Amino acid sequence: MTSEQLTLAQGRTADGTALLTVTGEIDMSNSGRLADALDHLPGHVVLDLTGVDYLDSAGLNVLFARAERIELIADALLRPLLRVSGLADLVPVRPAPDGR
Repeated sequence: MTSEQLTLAQGRTADGTALLTVTGEIDMSNSGRLADALDHLPGHVVLDLTGVDYLDSAGLNVLFARAERIELIADALLRPLLRVSGLADLVPVRPAPDGR
């Protein structure tokens, strides 16, 4: 797996909160890019993971380390992983806007 399989796009939610949309795979080869992107966004960040099809422990560690300032949007593929890992107990997790 290479870091090219990870795409990060910054934006804003309707209320002006920082939004980071992630697509591809988050693994040990590219989790540092995700950490850097989150660390460069001030305040609370909504992280849209609906385009993520793979998330390993390195990616989870990035999210756990920033749990106090993130909110997640995740589809049905990732929500069980977020629950089992315990992250969903620390971070708000919303379903994808289309209900996935």
